[in-house]
This record gives sequence, structure tokens and C-alpha cells, in this order.
Amino acid sequence: MYVAVKGGERAIDNAHRLLAHRRRGDPAVPEVAPAQIREQLTLSVDRVMTEGSLYDRDLAALAIKQARGDLVEAAFLVRAFRTTLPRFGATEPIDTGAMQVSRRVSATFKDIPGGQVLGPTFDYTHRLIDFLLEAGGEPPEPARAAADETAMPRVTDLLGADDLIERNPPGDPDAPVPDLTREPLDLPAGRDLRLQNLARGDEGFLLALGYSTQRGFGRSHPFAGEIRLGEVEVELFSEDLGFAVPLGDITVTECQMVNQFKGSATEPPRFTRGYGLAFGHCERKTMGMALVDRALRAEELGEEVKAPAQDEEFVLMHSDNVQATGFVEHLKLPHYVDFQAELGLIRQMRREIAERQAAADVVLKEAAE
Repeated sequence: MYVAVKGGERAIDNAHRLLAHRRRGDPAVPEVAPAQIREQLTLSVDRVMTEGSLYDRDLAALAIKQARGDLVEAAFLVRAFRTTLPRFGATEPIDTGAMQVSRRVSATFKDIPGGQVLGPTFDYTHRLIDFLLEAGGEPPEPARAAADETAMPRVTDLLGADDLIERNPPGDPDAPVPDLTREPLDLPAGRDLRLQNLARGDEGFLLALGYSTQRGFGRSHPFAGEIRLGEVEVELFSEDLGFAVPLGDITVTECQMVNQFKGSATEPPRFTRGYGLAFGHCERKTMGMALVDRALRAEELGEEVKAPAQDEEFVLMHSDNVQATGFVEHLKLPHYVDFQAELGLIRQMRREIAERQAAADVVLKEAAE
């Protein structure tokens, strides 16, 4: 047993050395620096921050480098580091209505107060490989204009002013807020806990579920009421000072989906909401999140629950890619004892079947004679 253990340790150590070698790649090619990842692979960094539940661009970039570009592994690394950090308080809710906007689009109204701001987007690119990027060089300077101080109220607030969309229930400032990063998920979950789960859920999983709601598996006919990207101020209430003090700015993406609702015995027909929020520029993630958020409200709105995206347990228990990775990848680890037990059982069952068949053959032979 000692020899086997030592052999296993040696193999693991060699595997780590080989992993580091493969991570570096060809020594003749300049090594990529975390700063390059942070500045040039920004969408990957933003996804890792969101699914890792930690806003730290430098750390996310380093995790991506360590994980060889595997974003799920990088999010795992960020979460593991997050557990070592001390906590000194909880910030005030961010005000996305006061966002310093760099992108803001609405698919419901062409002309909205503050206007549409296209911002940085792939939406209108031709999806052709740009081989000029291989040659390097600096891109052209973006067009610039004077800052516009026009207010940008949320589209859902405009609908709410005419009572055409459900109102957000007033929050209770004294009510405890569940924290999914410190407490295990407990079902049934309130919407606040569901949104936390979806925010750090796997982008691909939410995208697929959101797509399923549009194809009829969730009775959803959504409109992108508004998607906005920009910087918001984070504040912490100081007990000593008696007021909130700013800690800094973070970049977030917010999506509000507007969905049909035919009404009920107590509610007139009006639009309903689906909501998504993520660190950085995570547009596809927040859109999928908003679609699934609305689908999960089916029971609350008196709708029949029959699609996967409407099933709270199915969605919340399978959306976390770190947990999913653990369950799937643990299959690679040794299961020798378990498999030998299954193998023995299969052999025993086959022997018993063969013995019964042989006995039946004897009976048939004797009957034939």
C-alpha cells in the first residue's frame, strides 16, 4: 500500500509539472501576462468575476491564465479564493438608474428619454474573421462627443407610470437578506435567493433555458425592455458617521425583460418583469437570466408549471457550473472498489441466469424424450 501511495504522489507531482509546461506553451512565443488578459479578454474576465462571485479584474485575469483559458475552472479558483477573504459589512443596494451609461438599448421603444446608446457591441458586425488582427497594430480611435447629462429613466419605470407593468414590491430594509455564498441553497427559494443563484449560474445553461422559454417551453413572449451597461457607485453605510460613504465604482450589465400577462381574477392584464444583473459586460448572461427569472415566477403569477425553465428545483440545483463540474468530473477519480462490486454483481446475475437456463433446457429435453 505504501508503494502504491508513493507512486500515486509521484504521478500527481509529475502531472502538475506537465500541466505547468503545457500552460506555458511554446517558450519561443511571448508569455501572455494577466494584464493583457484583463485588458484584451474583457468578456472572459467579466464572466469569471460574475460566476466566481467576486469583483476583481486582476484576480479573474490571473485565474484565467492559471486555468489555461478554462472559464469554469477559473471561476472555481476565484470562488475558492473568495472564501479566504474577511467580511467587514454589506453595501447599500446599487442604483442602476443613476448608472454612468456606456451602452443602453431598448427593443420596445425607439425614442426613449436619454436616447439609445449603441456602445460596444457585436450586434451589427458581419461575423467575419478579421485577419488584420494577426498582423497587430493599433485600432482607430473611437468617435467622441461631449458627455450628455440627459436623464435616462428605466423603460420599465415609464411603463410603470401608466400602470402597464407590474410594480416592484417595496423592499423591507429590516428584512434579512439571504446570502448564497455563505448558506446552502434551501428550497423553496424566494426571488432574491433565486436571482443570486442565477447571477452566478453557468451562462450556457441559462442561455439554453432562456431559449427554451422562447420556443414554447415556458409560455414566454418576451421583449427586451432595456439592456444597460455602465458604472455604478457602491456605497457602505457607516454606523459611526450615520450615512453611506462611497467605496468606488463597478461596471455592471442590467437587463429587464418585459413579458405578457393576461391577468387574473385579482390582477388586470399588464406586462410582467424578468430581471438580470451581472458584473462587467455580460449581456447574453443577463438576458438568459431575465428570461429564466420570469419563467420561475410562473406559480406566483398563477401559471401552469410544466416546462424545465419553470421548475425551481431543476433550474436552481443544476445551474451552478462549479457544482456541476464537481459532480461530473469526480467520475474521473478512482472508483475501483465500487466498480468491482458492480462487476461482481453482474457476473453473479449472469451465472444465475445461465444456471436457470440450463435447468430449463434439462426440463425441456426430458419432456421431449
